[in-house]
Amino acid sequence: MSKVKPSPLPPGTMIGGYRVVRRVAAGGFGVVYQASGADGQQVAIKEYLPTTLTSREPGALTPQVEPEKLSLYRLGLKSFFEEGRSLAQISHPAVVSVMNFFRENETVYMVMNYLEGASLQDFIVLARDLKQPKVFRESTIRSLFEEVLRGLRIVHQHKMLHLDIKPANIFITNDDRAVLIDFGAAREVLSKEGNFIRPMYTPGFAAPEMYRRDSTMGPWTDIYAIGACMFACMHGYPPSEAPQRKVEDPLAQSLKRLQGVYSDNLVEVVQWCMAMDPLKRPQSVFALQKELNNPGERRYTRLSVGDKVRLQIGSVVSGSQKSGLKATEPYRS
Repeated sequence: MSKVKPSPLPPGTMIGGYRVVRRVAAGGFGVVYQASGADGQQVAIKEYLPTTLTSREPGALTPQVEPEKLSLYRLGLKSFFEEGRSLAQISHPAVVSVMNFFRENETVYMVMNYLEGASLQDFIVLARDLKQPKVFRESTIRSLFEEVLRGLRIVHQHKMLHLDIKPANIFITNDDRAVLIDFGAAREVLSKEGNFIRPMYTPGFAAPEMYRRDSTMGPWTDIYAIGACMFACMHGYPPSEAPQRKVEDPLAQSLKRLQGVYSDNLVEVVQWCMAMDPLKRPQSVFALQKELNNPGERRYTRLSVGDKVRLQIGSVVSGSQKSGLKATEPYRS
């Protein structure tokens, strides 16, 4: 029997001087609420509430944690609190703005500016369903990730990593800003310390080193995810997850299918970012920015009819043999 998820705070609940308006989103590590301050300002509040470690009855305020899970819960709570403190020091339009963070109800709350718009994931699904040759135009992809990378570079300069970059965590606001949201520091700490059955990363966007407890994370880990997000913007679906790529890597074939649709330079950048060996990826956001903004000639490789047929046949065979391939499934948050 599966564990019941802890209940979110009901509308009208007061926390830290804010009144909860509604639940906006929920994941494995927390719940995000829309709330209003005393002055009527709308904010987003993220509550640390890991579903694998806590329970909470409807209407209750304090999460219940079993004694054997308490030390792990506190470890994640400490990481979540430190993440809020670090993010509060960053002021950049492409990084979610943390206005306040506080302890209450034996957990931690992070108060952020309330954003209106939709996630990049929503836009990808919408654009993909139009069934155009290009999911997004190349100029759109370049300008979007130029903005995202400016924010990520500031994050890395503050000695932080995002660790959960994916289209669902790139928010496009109504005033056309791209904003990185939902950092994964607490998630990463718990995944390294706890014995969890379910994966604590997003298949297709998580770098191979995230699947190992003894690996070293760095800017290259976030850069892998950036490459995977660009791939999703080009292909319409997430790439295959890293463990599968170690067995049989369909990435090269998928990227070749995009030649002629997108410039060779952009295809090569994605391939570079998504190298399985961390040392073969860009080692800094600056190195990636330099290549992505390269004003050199945009070359396009035109596939022959034979190449297109062979790629199509390979795609059909691969799909029939691996019906569970993540790259052919809808997005999951």
